[in-house]
Amino acid sequence: MNALDLKTLSSAVTNSAAAFRSRTRLQPAGGEGDKVFPPTYAGAVYAKEDRQINGAKVPCVLLDSVQAQANRLEEALQRALDAGTLKSVPVLNVDFTGIGLLDEVGRVSSLEAPHRIADAILRDSLHDGQPFRKSELGKSLDQASLQNATPLYKLCLTALIFGLWDSTGPKGGLGAKFQRALVSEIIGVNAEIGVKTSSRIDPLGMRAAAKVIKKPDGSYELAGDKAKDGVSPSEVNHGNIRPDVNAVGGATLDYAEQTVVLSLPALRKLRFPVDGKTTPERDAAARTVLAALALTAAALAAESGFDLRSRCLLWPTDVMKWQLLDTPGKKDLTEFTLTSEEAIKLLEQAVAAAEKHGLVWQKEPVKLTPSPNLVALLKRSQDIAAKTPADATAE
Repeated sequence: MNALDLKTLSSAVTNSAAAFRSRTRLQPAGGEGDKVFPPTYAGAVYAKEDRQINGAKVPCVLLDSVQAQANRLEEALQRALDAGTLKSVPVLNVDFTGIGLLDEVGRVSSLEAPHRIADAILRDSLHDGQPFRKSELGKSLDQASLQNATPLYKLCLTALIFGLWDSTGPKGGLGAKFQRALVSEIIGVNAEIGVKTSSRIDPLGMRAAAKVIKKPDGSYELAGDKAKDGVSPSEVNHGNIRPDVNAVGGATLDYAEQTVVLSLPALRKLRFPVDGKTTPERDAAARTVLAALALTAAALAAESGFDLRSRCLLWPTDVMKWQLLDTPGKKDLTEFTLTSEEAIKLLEQAVAAAEKHGLVWQKEPVKLTPSPNLVALLKRSQDIAAKTPADATAE
């Protein structure tokens, strides 16, 4: 097994290699055959489909989508930045502290916002007292394109890895689009969907006929014998829950598998001009940084574990390995292992090489503050949520 060094990485990015690929098998932490719970989608359903595996149609279930995996990889980068393990990656932070919220939000970074630097949270925040997209930093994003990815390299290069559509910016639907270069997904193979039971025994033995009247502040009082607006004690979280069987009750699998693919052609589409001029050397250096950061994110996330949700903790059956798809038809693909520590060192080397070509990103996090309108909207939303029953939808 080879160690991935900067020369090999740069050569793969610069030449005609197609991708770095990793496929990792996983099992439930409880052992083979233990039940895991996939994500539930609208209508209380799992994302099930048949897939072709070794020439046969096999029932599979989605355990973590491409979008969910992208978020986990970004979260892994954010944790590494917060811990100081990763010294510097350009990021923007919106500070929601000290504004009198019912439920403190704290910080929302461009690694945490759903649409990255193009998210409405950042758009509706201020930089040096100006709306972010009208500030000097924000206006530089208006020029971002495949032919000029330098503004994103300096401010939010993760958007060049995980994808971006600047649809909420000044250009609307004509805003810059960047495809995902790094794609990861986890599926369960040969999935058998199970059932789930639910019940609750109230130690107080509250009976449904003992009606109460709910008050606007969430409290209640005993309903009179003739009251028409009385409700069951279950409406204020008292009483038994009758035993029930739910058809969406997890799944057993032969195994789970994570597939990660870093597209090198996607990186080669990007140009990085400085002062209006591009050079092949600078473009290659910037693309190598992006590849190194993508591999770093994948390594950090893998080492963080695969605790996808309640009752869906997975354990890899082998270390994470990477294959380089460099020559069509080649049977014995070159394989690499890469720990997060090794990946971070590789990234630091790639960044230093890019800086020699004039590509320097924002070293310290850019600080934004939420606009008064965003604060007012958030406070109203939290006020409504506090008065809304827990089983009501968020819409």
